[in-house]
Amino acid sequence: MGQSDFLIEVEDLKKWFYPKQSLIGRRKAPLRAVDGISFSIKKGTSIGIAGESGCGKTTTGKLLLKLYDATEGSFKFDGVEMNSGMTKQELKDFRRKAQLMFQNPYEALNPRYTIYQSLQEPLIIHKYGTKEVRRKKIINMLEKVRLTPVESYLHKFPHQLSGGQLQRVVLARSLVVDPLFLVADEPVSMLDVSVRAGVLNLMREVTSTMGLTTVYISHDLSLIKYLCEETVIMYLGSIVEKGPTDKILFSPMHPYTMALISAVPSSDPDVELKELNINNSITSADNIPDGCKFQDRCPYAQEICFKQEPLLQKTKNDHFVACHFSEEIGGKQYENRLCSTRSYG
Repeated sequence: MGQSDFLIEVEDLKKWFYPKQSLIGRRKAPLRAVDGISFSIKKGTSIGIAGESGCGKTTTGKLLLKLYDATEGSFKFDGVEMNSGMTKQELKDFRRKAQLMFQNPYEALNPRYTIYQSLQEPLIIHKYGTKEVRRKKIINMLEKVRLTPVESYLHKFPHQLSGGQLQRVVLARSLVVDPLFLVADEPVSMLDVSVRAGVLNLMREVTSTMGLTTVYISHDLSLIKYLCEETVIMYLGSIVEKGPTDKILFSPMHPYTMALISAVPSSDPDVELKELNINNSITSADNIPDGCKFQDRCPYAQEICFKQEPLLQKTKNDHFVACHFSEEIGGKQYENRLCSTRSYG
């Protein structure tokens, strides 16, 4: 174990995918899914990664779990560099400490396994105790995720449970090996709205009790507002804004963040919403323009935006933004926008 205050330290991390040569002999440009990102996560805290589909947030999660090897850059876990030359045993040890909570509980569980078998499998893989010790661990974890009485769930199959119950099973399976780090990729997007709050309240309670460091990957800013202490906004593989969640969501400095917030529906019909209209749809990651990556969609773009890519720079209170004109346009029109949106609290 390392001695760092940060469990996760990422520096200039990249993941480029290189497509095969086309039929006419041309080699296509690499797909720059993650294009040089840097951030750190303190032990026991939670961070949200948000952005449109195709922004690179899921690829970032897979890099943090070593499901992908980075093309370039540094990734440290508890002060130890996670390089592509790790031995099988080192990787297995890391797998126990870093777990993934899948988006779709219906596909995450083997339909031929009972709930007991699904939770027992990772314990067997990591040689956790005797058969009786494993059984007690599974019972304890099912109680922790509120699937009681436990005996009525142990020998059921996935098709016999509801979506909310299955997601609790998936959470239990992620936590049964006592990890240090959890990545939750859209953890409630497959669930009915009526059961989302219960699952999220449970996640918040359990991860806090276990002292987990958690990354939530989501397009739902209300979820991030409720669960995360810090937020990272990604666009085309880059971080355009990061900092404390309340600063990002109540006083955004980047026009892309403003557009994401303005798209959140309000539950109050009397609230007059002022939307920030952005053009087109997200550009392909294999055809990224020069200058600012958001230039072709930004209503505030000026000449410098087409020539020079803005650097991610600190403004105040650990708030970082990559925009040439953040001081002029940021934090004004949208600072109260999320006050009226739906919350899980």
